[in-house]
Amino acid sequence: MKSVRILAAVVTLWAAGAASAAGKTYQVTGTVEDVSDSTIVVTQDKGKNKGEKFEMARTADTKVTGDLAKGAKATVEYSITAKTVEVKAAKAAKAKK
Repeated sequence: MKSVRILAAVVTLWAAGAASAAGKTYQVTGTVEDVSDSTIVVTQDKGKNKGEKFEMARTADTKVTGDLAKGAKATVEYSITAKTVEVKAAKAAKAKK
């Protein structure tokens, strides 16, 4: 019985870590400009980014409620994930004469 409680605690900690690893989420509300099996493009209707297009990847895990079609009004919640990072070497200081 003790091992079941320990396993449940480990699973709970893992789930909490996975949720925090997902990072910060953002949302955009606007008109759906394009939709496919792999992307969703929304043009923001209001706010400081009014008229700006947001293109997000769409996967099998993307939860869609309602009829997602071109021209529909939608709110999309998304996150930003780094794919690669290349760090450049610092420039050497000039030698004094």
